[in-house]
Amino acid sequence: MDNPYIVDGHCDSLIHFVNGERTLQNPAEGGHWDTQRARIAGVALQFMAAFIETKYKPSMAIWRGLQLIEGAHRFIADHSDQVFLVQEKLDLEHIPDPTRIGILLSVEGGEILGETSFMLDIIFKLGVRALGLTWNQRNALADGVGEEDTHSRLTKLGQEVILRMNKLGMLIDVSHLNEAGFWHVLELSKDPIVASHSCAKALCAHPRNLTDQQLRALARQNGVVGVNFYPRFLQETGQVTREDVVRHICHIAEVAGVETVGLGSDFDGISEVPEGLEHVADDSYLLDDLIKKGFSTREIEQIMGRNFMRVLSAVLK
Repeated sequence: MDNPYIVDGHCDSLIHFVNGERTLQNPAEGGHWDTQRARIAGVALQFMAAFIETKYKPSMAIWRGLQLIEGAHRFIADHSDQVFLVQEKLDLEHIPDPTRIGILLSVEGGEILGETSFMLDIIFKLGVRALGLTWNQRNALADGVGEEDTHSRLTKLGQEVILRMNKLGMLIDVSHLNEAGFWHVLELSKDPIVASHSCAKALCAHPRNLTDQQLRALARQNGVVGVNFYPRFLQETGQVTREDVVRHICHIAEVAGVETVGLGSDFDGISEVPEGLEHVADDSYLLDDLIKKGFSTREIEQIMGRNFMRVLSAVLK
């Protein structure tokens, strides 16, 4: 079969560019993701996260978030022959593009909104099309998984943000959100949601992972979970390999349906990687792995990218 195109639901490479550490053009600079290796792998669309680090919270969170968004626009403008910004449903018609990678700009952490939904409209106008409501901590919208014992649902502001995101056409990302918040989002959102970079808790009991019940709920709402490549989310102990990523893909497909699973590498946001998935160019090896597991051509295309594309088609205006 011809190699299917890839949609990756999450990477943190933008920080490296904004901090002046890497151009994201040259593999020799290190890191997990750059345009050269992404093209080799067949990445057609990359969710690029503006991750607001803890040291900027709370007082500098808006500033840092806007700095990262500006950096994303600078990266795209400087390399317009290689990448393009995806903002509207019509932009999806250009994926896959034979020469350029689509970039969907996301923000990881509702702290960028401060304590008002007004900022949501601002970042939307700046091209952001996905928002992770929390990182691991509590913010003005909700509690992250680090606050799991509170069992807290969304705040009033968080509820307002969900409804406003639906109206604007922004993708709601529940990775890092606590379980009570997850269920509250599903009650409120009329659009499909994603867990852009999470794994299956039945295989690895990490707080960041999703239970089978959560996976089935995402399926009922036509959502997607992007399997995270971070070894500690894939297996609690021991050597972790690419096979462990495939194991989580297979489990989610079995529990929630193949339509519910995608890739969410978390490249450049993780401190270690599985053996056999050291950087984005290695994504292409997953194709043979999935063939060996008995997935059909159509199913592999769904997992590698079309499931995320389906959700984006339903959400973007």
